[in-house]
Amino acid sequence: MSEKQELSIPQHEAPNSDDLPEGWLRVGSLDMDAQGIARRPDGKVVFIEGALPFEVVSVQVGRKKNNWEQGTVTQIHSESSQRVTPGCPHFGLHAGACGGCKMQHLEASAQVAIKQRVLEDNLWHLGKVKADTMLRPIEGPTWGYRYRARMSVRYVIKKGEVLIGFHERKSRYIADMKVCRILPPHVSAMLMPLRALIAQMEARETLPQIELACGDEVTAMVLRHLEPLSDSDKDKLRAFGEKHQVQWWLQPKGPDTVHLLDTGGPQLSYGLPDFGITMPFRPTDFTQVNPFINRVLVARSLRLLNAQKTERVIDWFCGLGNFTLPIATQAAEVLGIEGAETLVARSRDNYARNQADRPEGQALAPTSFVARNLFEMTPAMLVADGTADKWLVDPPREGAFALAKALAELHENHELRQGWTPPQRIVYVSCNPATLARDAGLLVHRAGYRCVSAGVINMFAHTAHVESMAVFELA
Repeated sequence: MSEKQELSIPQHEAPNSDDLPEGWLRVGSLDMDAQGIARRPDGKVVFIEGALPFEVVSVQVGRKKNNWEQGTVTQIHSESSQRVTPGCPHFGLHAGACGGCKMQHLEASAQVAIKQRVLEDNLWHLGKVKADTMLRPIEGPTWGYRYRARMSVRYVIKKGEVLIGFHERKSRYIADMKVCRILPPHVSAMLMPLRALIAQMEARETLPQIELACGDEVTAMVLRHLEPLSDSDKDKLRAFGEKHQVQWWLQPKGPDTVHLLDTGGPQLSYGLPDFGITMPFRPTDFTQVNPFINRVLVARSLRLLNAQKTERVIDWFCGLGNFTLPIATQAAEVLGIEGAETLVARSRDNYARNQADRPEGQALAPTSFVARNLFEMTPAMLVADGTADKWLVDPPREGAFALAKALAELHENHELRQGWTPPQRIVYVSCNPATLARDAGLLVHRAGYRCVSAGVINMFAHTAHVESMAVFELA
C-alpha cells in the first residue's frame, strides 16, 4: 500500500464519520484488495479488512502511516444489506483462513457492481476517458468455475500430515483446506484423497506444488518434484489417476521439463462450440481460468469486432489462438502476434488441426502467426505488419502501452505511415483496469479514437480481480 493509492481515492467514495460515536467509521467503498475504505473526521483514510460499503464498523488498526491506516473490522454496528454468509468454511479473517478469495461475504451481483465502478473510475481518473456506453457485465457460475489453479503442497513433519491448497491470508503458510468451492466439485472432492496420496509417497518432503488444468474432458495435474520419483511413487500416482480420472504430468525442473507420466490417452483441450473450434493445450499453457466466461467473452468480443469477409484483422497477444481462430471463421485474413516463439508454434498447430477438421465450405480464413516482443513496438514495426481493418488486443496485466504509443505516434506524424492506415475499430480485452485506462488515454487523446463502450467480465467471482473490455473506433 502506498500514499499514491490513498491520494488517488476520490473524496466522494468515503464519507466522513464525524457524526458517529468516537472510533466508529462509516465505510464508503472497496479498494482493489476488497478492503473497505473509510475516512476519519480529520480526513485520514482507513483501509478495513472485512468491511463492506455503507457499513458502520469498529476497527483494530494494525498499520499506521502519515496519510492512511490499515486494520481489521472488530464489530459491525450497521450491516450492509449486501452482506451474505460466505459459501466456503475456509473463508474469513480468522487465523488459518484461506487467502484465495476476498469477497465471499458480499452478494455476487454487488461484487460485479463494484467491479464495474472500479473500471469506470480507472478509465476516468487514470485515462480521462468515459465510454459512450457501459456494456452489461459478463457473468457466469460463481462456484466451481476455477479450472486452472496452482496449489502449494507441504508435508508437515511435526503433524505427520500433508497440506494442499492456497496460502493462508497474509501468510506464507498453506491453509488447511478440506474443500474449495471455487474449484470444480470433482476437484474439491479430491483434496483430501490427494493429501493422503502425497503422505504415502516416498518423495513427500520434496513435492512443493500441484498445478491443476481442467479441459472439457480431461483433468490434468502437474506434480512438481525436486528429486526423481521412485517406481513405487509413480505407481501410486497411476493408481490415483485411474481411480479419480486424473491425467498426471511431471515437472522435475523448469516449465520446459513438463511431461506426461504416461503417454497416450485423451488430449487436454477446450471447445468454443459457437465457432466449431477445439483448442488443445498443455497444462502449463496460458488459458482462461473460467471456461464458462471465456466462451461468452470470445462470442461478445467477436460480435463487437464485427469482422467482415472482406476484412483483415490482427490479433495482438494471441497466445494459443483463443480469439484468432474464431476470428478466422469470420474475416478474410488474420494475423496473430505473440511474444513467445513456442506459443506461436502451438497456435500454428491449433490452426492447422482446426482447419483440417472444418466441414466442407467452412474453411478458416488464411491465418499467419508471428513472434514479436510486443513491449518494444515501434511505429516502423507497426507499419511493417501491414494495414488491418480491425484489431483485437488481449495483453497481460502490463497492458499494451508500446502498441498504443506506436499507434499514437503514427496518428500524430503522417510521414511515418508510408501508406499505412490505422484500424477502424479496436476491441481491447484487459485483466487490469489500470493499464487499460492508461492505454485508453493514449488511444483517445493522442491516437484519434473514441471509446464507444466498456464493461466488466466477472472471470474471478468472489475475488477483487477485475477483467474488462473496451471498444474503440476512429473518431
